[in-house]
Amino acid sequence: MPLLQFTTHGIYCEQADVFIDPWKPVKKALITHAHSDHARSGHQHYLAHKYSTPIMKYRLGDQIQCQSVEYGEEVRINGVRFSFHPAGHIIGSSQIRVEYKGDVWVASGDYKVQTDAVSEDFEPLRCNTFITECTFGLPVFQWEEDTQVFDQINNWWRSNQNEGLASIILVYALGKAQRVLQGLDTNIGPIFCHGAVGNTNQIIENIGISLNSWKSIPKETQKGQFKNAMILATPSSLNSPWMKRFSPYRVASASGWMQLRGNRRRRGVDTGFVLSDHADWKGLNQTIKDTGAENIIVTHGYKEIFKNWLVEQGYNVSIEDTNFESEILD
Repeated sequence: MPLLQFTTHGIYCEQADVFIDPWKPVKKALITHAHSDHARSGHQHYLAHKYSTPIMKYRLGDQIQCQSVEYGEEVRINGVRFSFHPAGHIIGSSQIRVEYKGDVWVASGDYKVQTDAVSEDFEPLRCNTFITECTFGLPVFQWEEDTQVFDQINNWWRSNQNEGLASIILVYALGKAQRVLQGLDTNIGPIFCHGAVGNTNQIIENIGISLNSWKSIPKETQKGQFKNAMILATPSSLNSPWMKRFSPYRVASASGWMQLRGNRRRRGVDTGFVLSDHADWKGLNQTIKDTGAENIIVTHGYKEIFKNWLVEQGYNVSIEDTNFESEILD
């Protein structure tokens, strides 16, 4: 019997009777991070990193029963040793290491090996079996360093200012928004945040993480009030009545999908910046190599293509289906 199994409810450890990131309600859920496709409602008890806990309570309700752990802290359940380690994806994101009788598995959740100014740096973990996403598991996906991307974003902001235009970047409220906020040059102008972004920022600041200066968008606005500003908005805001208050403006998307030609046009934005919270092609391959794992399990993303590539490199690889949707959220 494998230490972890993929079931209709999620990734299951029978020996400990717990699930990792289950997509259906269970008694005990270990959560890699607070994105909605990994941290879902309905579980009786949650275990997550201490930074994920307050975000989950905001999103799922204060009534959830959630135990917090530090990175590297060991929790034993019926002889199985569990520990959480930085995944580099977003604030509080974790890989979950599972060990029983010398067999070590790592469920990586979503991860990014690039460093940024807000998430904890990714920690490579040695194991026998490694469960990996492959959201960007194609050679075309190669990320630039953050400094280069934010030079592009800040220059775009200045250019828009010179034309009397507001600048709007579409970002996911948890993770991408804070990463972009930390990379912006606050000397250029004021930064305003959509309500969903602002609420998440407030929770993150309340747990002791410092963010760059930002403002909530006032209910009553005046024409021209935002012409020098940067606005961090959610993707659902695009072309909504809410956005009209910032006119005239230019709008951009910050996403790994901007690497592909045509995505900027299909997403209806003026500009695209290639900025992902997931590992790129090199990051995926280097991480798998660093684990030393004999067995690789590929989940969400370009599964068949990435599996075939890994098999050619000599790995023992299988594919498992999940209900994770991070390839949409990036």
